[in-house]
Amino acid sequence: MAELHDVLIRPILTEKTTRLEAGENVYTFEVGVAANKHQIKEAVQSVFGVNVEDVRTMVVRGKSKRFGRYYGKRSNWKKAFVRLSDGDSLNFFESQ
Repeated sequence: MAELHDVLIRPILTEKTTRLEAGENVYTFEVGVAANKHQIKEAVQSVFGVNVEDVRTMVVRGKSKRFGRYYGKRSNWKKAFVRLSDGDSLNFFESQ
């Protein structure tokens, strides 16, 4: 199995993902390109101690960009939508 820091990279916090969290209990993460749904589910459950119902993934294509007079392409990355069980939630801004 891959290391947890290779599976979960960071949470994605935007207006759209905040609406998903509030309405459907779905949290969004940037994950490793090689990570599969089973690894993502196990990583979220072990790191945050919650029950995961469903994981949906998508590969986001990197944009073509210009660097001075050279053209290049940003790397592709993978996004995961993780649905938690009722009663479970994650708080990324909690102060301890």
